[in-house]
Amino acid sequence: MKRHILDLFAARSFFLFCLSVLLCYSLSVVPAIAGTVKDIRIWQSPEKTRLVLDLSSSVKHTLFTLDNPGRLVVDLDKTTFKANTGKLSLKDTPVSNIRWGTRNKSDTRVVLDLRTAVRANSFLLRPNATYGHRLVIDLFDQQPKKQPVKQPKPASPRGREVVIAIDAGHGGEDPGAIGHRGVKEKHVTMSIARKLAEKINREPGFKAVLIRTGDYYIKLRRRTQLAREAKADLFISIHADAFKNKKARGASIFVLSNRGATSETARWLAQKENSSDLIGGEGGLSLEDKDDVLAEVLLDLSMTSTLSASMELGDDVLKNIGKFNRLHKKRVEQAAFVVLKSPDIPSMLVEAGFITNPGEAKKLNTRSHQNKVAEAIYSAVRNYFTDRPPPDSWLAWAKGRRLAGKPVGTAPGMRQYIVKAGDTLSAIALRYNITTAKLAKVNKIRLSDPIRTGQKLMIP
Repeated sequence: MKRHILDLFAARSFFLFCLSVLLCYSLSVVPAIAGTVKDIRIWQSPEKTRLVLDLSSSVKHTLFTLDNPGRLVVDLDKTTFKANTGKLSLKDTPVSNIRWGTRNKSDTRVVLDLRTAVRANSFLLRPNATYGHRLVIDLFDQQPKKQPVKQPKPASPRGREVVIAIDAGHGGEDPGAIGHRGVKEKHVTMSIARKLAEKINREPGFKAVLIRTGDYYIKLRRRTQLAREAKADLFISIHADAFKNKKARGASIFVLSNRGATSETARWLAQKENSSDLIGGEGGLSLEDKDDVLAEVLLDLSMTSTLSASMELGDDVLKNIGKFNRLHKKRVEQAAFVVLKSPDIPSMLVEAGFITNPGEAKKLNTRSHQNKVAEAIYSAVRNYFTDRPPPDSWLAWAKGRRLAGKPVGTAPGMRQYIVKAGDTLSAIALRYNITTAKLAKVNKIRLSDPIRTGQKLMIP
């Protein structure tokens, strides 16, 4: 009996030994999986196409192109693919199709079928408050599209338009703050920016330039560079930020501070906004021909002048917003926002409210409130430049004419229309895609006033 028990014990030990060997062998031949591709997103901007792969962890990758037909190949080591590519909109991008497959039993190969030849750049991003690990692939046209050469308009003896650069904060890969019920800052800021641009473009003597025209990311320094290229007289960056305390509420206006922030909230927000380049992935006065002392003096004079204008304008905007919305601080604050660092362009950053506050998030997501914010900014900008117009602008010429008691006439961008038999004010407005109220205001007539055949109307 004793021997039988020993035989059973020996058999059991031998079985366990064989099982452990088998398991070790199995583990040695089954490849270890390091990560997973969970999702793919794509963003199109005027400068590039950005493809973002959301990963469960950081992975090694290689990138290369193939010709005939053109393809971009991305090999991901020890990675599985679980993203849904069917939902991607590839319209107006150089990518016609996205395919993937398993190679070497453990790796994933992603193939982008290309419509045109591209130059590709890739890099990994670490997790942040919004996203986890990401692989970013930027596609640049090998032969950049030739932009039509715009012939410069002949200088008008009456002066130029005042240019207002409007920057909708965040965009694309960087959603900004995400508030109550998923309201995204990038969408709120774009809506306000478009409404503001529309109001400014309808005002005689003004021209609005949108820094971001769609849902894509622009580096912070590039935003101010685009404003300078547009020869902007004012730069306005619109935000709707979040704070660690969800009870924080109210609108704020920030201008640049050379010494840093003026409150703990301002410091926190400045640090958060300046880190947007990390979320997204990544000009000025000509001083090259000046000696150090002269360059320092010129820069100091420029900064002093633009900061003074920024403070005055910001104060007017803040007062206007305070008429319909709670203010977080009742004075213009100063912080070291990267996007405000233009020594030659007055700049302000408008925080329309705290999107993490449920009540404010609800308001910020409505057209009526967005329109109120846009109107508050527009009104301050219009009054400021009408009162203090740049010397070479149409507004300066018009102000001089008014002071001299002379008629102003047509502003830049205005057209003249001769009323025909059967015309109505509303029909003319519809024909030129403007509101009847705006047409009446430009021509200084009431909506109830009749128009007559042969009457001259100015069309903005």
